[in-house]
Amino acid sequence: MSAPKRVAVVGSANMDLVGLAENLPRPGETVLGDDFVMTPGGKGANQAIAAARAGGATTFLGAIGSDSFGVTLGSRLAATGVDTTHLRTSYGSSGVAVIMVDRAGENSILVSPGANRTFLDLTDDERACVAEADVLLCQQEIPLATVAAALAAGRAAGTRTILNAAPARELPPGLLDQVDLLVVNETEARAITGGSASDMGALLALVPRVVLTLSGNGSRYADRDGQDVHVPAFPVEVADTTAAGDAFCGALAVAWAEGRDLIEAVRWANAAGAASVRKVGASNGLPERSEIEAIYAG
Repeated sequence: MSAPKRVAVVGSANMDLVGLAENLPRPGETVLGDDFVMTPGGKGANQAIAAARAGGATTFLGAIGSDSFGVTLGSRLAATGVDTTHLRTSYGSSGVAVIMVDRAGENSILVSPGANRTFLDLTDDERACVAEADVLLCQQEIPLATVAAALAAGRAAGTRTILNAAPARELPPGLLDQVDLLVVNETEARAITGGSASDMGALLALVPRVVLTLSGNGSRYADRDGQDVHVPAFPVEVADTTAAGDAFCGALAVAWAEGRDLIEAVRWANAAGAASVRKVGASNGLPERSEIEAIYAG
């Protein structure tokens, strides 16, 4: 078997505090929960772990705090095979996400960035990591100037660049010019175009390739070559949807790095997302390559 392809992930690391209940509380309401889980998360760390478990040689670039959460976050990343050589430690608190999940698997999330706010620009060594990767994967839970710097470094080096534009934020001019593949859900698509989430033409005017994730309805892939394809979801029993998008993005980066056709890469990523929702907890639910292959082949 050939050596694993290299994936660089630039993004956030958080400790996820997950409360499980029959229903999500409405504003001003208190509900009694079923259970509580504390698990490492953050979109960047989740996607790095997802890529590593999917079979990529993955390097994570980000920042953790000097608190006990930071120790746990760094240990979890390293234990899953992610290269944390360049992981920064910032004095103060780590990022924290407070997550509520109902019995249908739907969730509500509040994120306090903590150390992620301190991840400003990239060092020469971090730029070298991006340049050496086959695929760069970024999200939007860190300062957007750092996202832009990473994407620019990737583009300059010929590294294929993926931006998962989550959470939805106003993007600085020129950032999307550095993106080879944009991954968005319907909310994020509307935030970028200001129009309909299904207007793939508006997105393709900004980037050459787009994946629109559709939750339980699978994904839609379109590019400037004229392809516009719905890729169905894999039906599974849902326990928690918290990290489904992160499992999808990490697996997509690995599949593209391995040279798969992008429609098949999206299908494989759908399988990763399906595998992830069967377990509670963000990084806890991220699937191994064998789990992805079992659903993909099924």
